[in-house]
Amino acid sequence: MPWDSSGHLIPGVLSARRTVPANIPRPEYVDRPAPARYDGGDVYDAEEIARIRAAGRIAAQAVEAVGAAIRPGVTTDELDAIAHDFVTSHGAYPSTLGYRGFPKSSCTSVNEVVCHGIPDDTMLREGDLVNIDITAYKDGMHGDLNATFVVGEAPQDTIDLVERTREAMLRGIKVVAPGRRINLIGRAIESYAKRFGYGVVREFTGHGVGRAFHTGLIVPHYDAAPQHDEEIVPGMVFTIEPMLTIGTPEAPGTTAWDEWTDGWTIVTRDRRRTAQFEHTLVVTESGADILTLP
Repeated sequence: MPWDSSGHLIPGVLSARRTVPANIPRPEYVDRPAPARYDGGDVYDAEEIARIRAAGRIAAQAVEAVGAAIRPGVTTDELDAIAHDFVTSHGAYPSTLGYRGFPKSSCTSVNEVVCHGIPDDTMLREGDLVNIDITAYKDGMHGDLNATFVVGEAPQDTIDLVERTREAMLRGIKVVAPGRRINLIGRAIESYAKRFGYGVVREFTGHGVGRAFHTGLIVPHYDAAPQHDEEIVPGMVFTIEPMLTIGTPEAPGTTAWDEWTDGWTIVTRDRRRTAQFEHTLVVTESGADILTLP
């Protein structure tokens, strides 16, 4: 079992790579060391937004399908199989598969894993939490989201963390409006998180998404002013995806973390729990429209 004697996660065994039907178009980066340089912008027209929404809907429905299968005893690899089959059966490519060498079609981040957990033979236990992160690529566009689920019955502090992290994301989304600055999003998220003494992970951020899996736009989840003061404009597409931690912050509003030798899995240094929620959204004339709804 991939748990140590203290009940903390350790690397498990990976299954073979899943195949994608040959007729499904791949993103250009698949099995290359890195994506091609992205020189496009973050503003999209109505037809492009419709394609992002279509990809986002597939990803959102895949997250729902995986969520319905979460229970004690299921492995994260079994959850990845559900994600893979759902995305590919809808004619889309699972964006993480082959991205900078990532070996699976989703990220499954359990308990102290902040992000980028690799699905393996880890068996979920009663009271765990698990984040499911799925991105679908279809008709040249990516739609990206994630959600955190509680496994069976969990301690109240775990339930509170999950609910409050979702609320933090929604508060960030509510800030979005033309003429405002990107850094106001993180200010709203961090202000809310501080009310409960949670840490806010700074190094992993929201990002521009659409034609590219990750564009150059960075959306911090903390008060980054005066940096990241890009103006929010109609048609801009990006993700908001705060990661909050239940442990003691290393410094006000921050969290200490470690990276596993797999080059992907990020865990809190104190091994206490963390949660995340994410949506892809487009800026409208009056606010934001979520593009990753089922």
